[in-house]
Amino acid sequence: MSPQQRLGAISDARQPTAIDALAERWLDTEVTLDPVLGTKLGRAASATTFGDYSPDGAAQAAAEARAVRADLECAAPADETDEVTVRELRDRLDIHVTRVEAGLALRDLTVLETPAQLIRQAFDLMPRETEDDWEAIARRLAAVPAALSGYVQSLERGAARGNGPARRQVLAVAAQADRFAAEYFPRLGEAASDAAQTWPSPGRALVAELGEGAAGAADAYASFARYLREQLAPTANAADAVGRDHYALAARDFLGTDIDADETYEWALAEIDSIAAEQRSVAEAIAPGASPAEAIALLDRDPRNIIHGEDALQRWLQERSDEAIDALDGTVFAIPGELRRLDCRIAPTREGGIYYTAPSDDFARPGSMWWTVPSGVTEFRTWRELTTVYHEGVPGHHLQLGGAVARRGTLNAWRRTRAGSSGHLEGWALYAERLMVELGFLEDPGARLGMLDAQRMRAARVVVDIGLHLGKRAPDGGVWTAERVSDFMARNVTMRPEALQFEVLRYLGWPGQASSYKVGERQWLELRSAAEREPGFTLASFHDRALALGTLGLDTLRWAMGR
Repeated sequence: MSPQQRLGAISDARQPTAIDALAERWLDTEVTLDPVLGTKLGRAASATTFGDYSPDGAAQAAAEARAVRADLECAAPADETDEVTVRELRDRLDIHVTRVEAGLALRDLTVLETPAQLIRQAFDLMPRETEDDWEAIARRLAAVPAALSGYVQSLERGAARGNGPARRQVLAVAAQADRFAAEYFPRLGEAASDAAQTWPSPGRALVAELGEGAAGAADAYASFARYLREQLAPTANAADAVGRDHYALAARDFLGTDIDADETYEWALAEIDSIAAEQRSVAEAIAPGASPAEAIALLDRDPRNIIHGEDALQRWLQERSDEAIDALDGTVFAIPGELRRLDCRIAPTREGGIYYTAPSDDFARPGSMWWTVPSGVTEFRTWRELTTVYHEGVPGHHLQLGGAVARRGTLNAWRRTRAGSSGHLEGWALYAERLMVELGFLEDPGARLGMLDAQRMRAARVVVDIGLHLGKRAPDGGVWTAERVSDFMARNVTMRPEALQFEVLRYLGWPGQASSYKVGERQWLELRSAAEREPGFTLASFHDRALALGTLGLDTLRWAMGR
């Protein structure tokens, strides 16, 4: 059967069921409660406001989750797709309620993916082509102060209960908020003025409204920064570690399964040793007798590996992404036509990091790979970056998340756009990197060393994530501290100091997430190993079968693949 025939076989339409209706009801409820999620999903009706980030908003979301959970228990699955949906939806609803009951929404402050960033990030995903687009932006800008005010209420309640975020995170987010106030929103106002040059004269009133809204949002973020620094920080937790109970819940959320954290810690230490041995072998291929550090220095000095400027970086990313799509389509993957477009873009912020945003459900907005360039960085090493193109693009997140969106005929909207876990998402992306080695795309020793450097970083993250938050003994015999985390990471990865600083902040404030990459990859490799023992195994059939499920928690994935 050809790849195109396989795709057709898994995309045949099925009749929507009562279970599908429940899943989509929950998705609609989530979008109503969190309009930023609606913007991420491409729902234009969500793009003018924000949700309620106060304690009342969290309580309402938990109540809605309980109601859907009760109805789910009364509904009978109509087919195998429903059986998967029931397992995954039940798990997600249970975790949602448990997180609220544990008070985690009251300490939801770190340098990534919390309301402090999501409120601002909402504007990145909003279209800016027409006057109507800018009208939606103006309305949402006016809503920023109230959104931050509700968020402050949650943080204050958490602090009053002794359940606030760590002081280190509070101060780091305060610095972020200052930058949003001083840089991001003024630039947004300037962009509105530039766009207005093509509008008819009545649009000038909208320009004024946008200017006022941008200034108001900047003032709100500046005030939020002062609150964090002057009121929340002095009473915030001095400790970065969250302890076993909190960590177990957070890890369950990110993975969709429970793990033996102690066993995983030891496994990650052994994984670092294994990767380090492979690095030494590749370094020898780059320069006989060279250590990995010496090989890296050679690669960094080689002008053939250096890109100058953000425009050149964007072009290089797009070219490498397009090449991967062309090469993989029809071989070990069947790539739907909608996914042959992946926009590689330089992000408008300077925080560091690389991320993917899925296409809208109707593909009007394509999938995008975003490269966040730290301030002052003007040179980029291709040997380091190539593996990340495969991680974020094809065969990584774009094929995984975009592929789920394309399966309208078999998966309901919740399964296509919202279900899943970081363990599934990031585990697949790491599997995709290793797969590209297997398929010969990283034969160049420098690119191979870049992949291994990234893999070692992910293994080291498991060690510091579990080690710090569970209070385990560090490899040198001491107790894990933020300083030990920074030192351990610096010894195990080659990363710009400013990027490493951001990464460490992320691990300290986001328990469980850093481990989800390698733990998820571990399960993907185990699933493939099991599939290889089945009669008639091919890579194409394994990939089709796995990706046809959409994104899931690891428990549900393991169950569905083992049926």
